[in-house]
Amino acid sequence: MSDEEDKATRRTNWAEDRTIMANERTFSSWMGTGLGCVGVAIGLQAVFGEFEPTWVAKAVASLFLGAAILIFYAAQLQARRTFARLHDNDAEPVPSKGFTLLATILSAAAFATGVVLWLL
Repeated sequence: MSDEEDKATRRTNWAEDRTIMANERTFSSWMGTGLGCVGVAIGLQAVFGEFEPTWVAKAVASLFLGAAILIFYAAQLQARRTFARLHDNDAEPVPSKGFTLLATILSAAAFATGVVLWLL
């Protein structure tokens, strides 16, 4: 392999590593968006807790919790798909199981938040 081919290969490998890191940042951003939805749901319940009928505020809060769970699922699905197409070279990426684990934990927490809100 010539020196130019070696340099081109290294640049390509680094680009792939940057894409892996960008995928992790994108996943993190989606998780933040989902947590924002959970925060809105809790805020709605706090602000409109005395609203009559109470089920309306709870239903709207539940919509945001459902959106959060969908965001968590979509984020892990897309992150795993992207990760499966790439090969790490010098970067040490998060294992793809980590995406699923975190999304599952946050989804369970969002669901539990919904249960608590409905019990209030």
